[in-house]
Amino acid sequence: MKNKKNNLTTLDQFMDKHYGKRGTPKRDEFDAGYEIFKIGALLHEARLAKGLTQEELADKVGTTKSYISKIENDVKEVRLSTLQKIVTIGLGGQVQLSIRL
Repeated sequence: MKNKKNNLTTLDQFMDKHYGKRGTPKRDEFDAGYEIFKIGALLHEARLAKGLTQEELADKVGTTKSYISKIENDVKEVRLSTLQKIVTIGLGGQVQLSIRL
């Protein structure tokens, strides 16, 4: 439903219209893909905030520039243990995980 005052559609309204309500197969598939994309985007932002190149980060954690690039660009999924290593050793941070039911 559009807000009549300023004729805007909320993100939730847009998602419901184009991908279905939460809990439907199409929406669940989209949401899962978004979470993977979000991890790569967060890593990219954190790496830039630390002033590191992909190659420098890869060297710190013992992987390749190509692998870091693939994670950041949503080409490759990252294992939780690898993500934790990248964040803690490479970026000096910590991974926080939550589960919502």
